[in-house]
Amino acid sequence: MVCYTIPLAAAIISTILWSSQRRGPAGWWLNLLLYGGAMFGVVDHLWNGELFLIGEAPLMDLLLGFTITAVIFGGWGITFAVARAYPNLGYRMGFLEQKRR
Repeated sequence: MVCYTIPLAAAIISTILWSSQRRGPAGWWLNLLLYGGAMFGVVDHLWNGELFLIGEAPLMDLLLGFTITAVIFGGWGITFAVARAYPNLGYRMGFLEQKRR
């Protein structure tokens, strides 16, 4: 029941790393996706009244959290690859920074 903690931890770590080194819009998008995944988990658990409950199989809950985080990273990676393959699309999405002259 604590599966949302893994995306939340990844989001916090990503925020710390992103703020210490300027990563560009791609890092910002990754942070949004990770916080969104964590927020979805928190809302789901609040809705069901089990926010701070630890289930019978906490390792399975953590595995679910790692799976959610991996899917978020995978979706972000696919989006980043598409943005790099089609730069005009990446600029319009705000995923890539335009080079300044």
